[in-house]
Amino acid sequence: MKSSVDEIRRRFDADVERFSNLETGQSATVDAPLAMALVAETAAAVTPHARHVLDIGCGAGNYTLKLLERLPGLDATLLDLSRPMLDRAAERVGAATTGRVTTLQTDVRETDFPDGTFDVVLAAAVLHHLRTDAEWERVFASIFRWLRPGGSVWVFDLVSSPLPAVQSVMWRHYGEYLAGFKGDAYRDAVFAYIEQEDTPAPLGYQLDLLTRTGFRTPEVLHKHLCFAAFGAVKP
Repeated sequence: MKSSVDEIRRRFDADVERFSNLETGQSATVDAPLAMALVAETAAAVTPHARHVLDIGCGAGNYTLKLLERLPGLDATLLDLSRPMLDRAAERVGAATTGRVTTLQTDVRETDFPDGTFDVVLAAAVLHHLRTDAEWERVFASIFRWLRPGGSVWVFDLVSSPLPAVQSVMWRHYGEYLAGFKGDAYRDAVFAYIEQEDTPAPLGYQLDLLTRTGFRTPEVLHKHLCFAAFGAVKP
């Protein structure tokens, strides 16, 4: 049995500091600083007249903060399961923008907004908590509806491979990265909570889902081992 939403929320409630470093991002994630920079630069280039960003699974607000460096003054809607994460994100984002900051403590699967509310949607290290094809399809379709025409969605996340041999290679190298960073015990702890909490989907599946949902020309910004940054534009 995978962790429940409440169990995941409790773990993140106690992990705010790890998600509050704008220079490193989340330390267990390969290439997090590069991914944040690429997502922010690309979102700003693709949607230069953006007024409102939705950050799904915002954590402590790093991705919105990076985007604000490129697009100052945005309104920001921050969504997360964890109230301590949201409080930290609201404090940090509120100090970085003259726009309105709204926080929502909820699960994206239980959320809705009026069509065409946002110009940019960010989803970093969050969609891997979706469990079923129906959930994946519903969330991607909702993101499409919530965006204005010309708006864009950008994702950075843990991804899996549909080929077991490839998955084994990626996992071995990711384990080496984690052990090199903080030792074998840290690697084992990260692998344990991924096994308990996460259900990542293949990158190809998610790119195809973006296309089937209605997005135009999905684009891969970066892939390294089992992490990928990608996105698309709503026509």
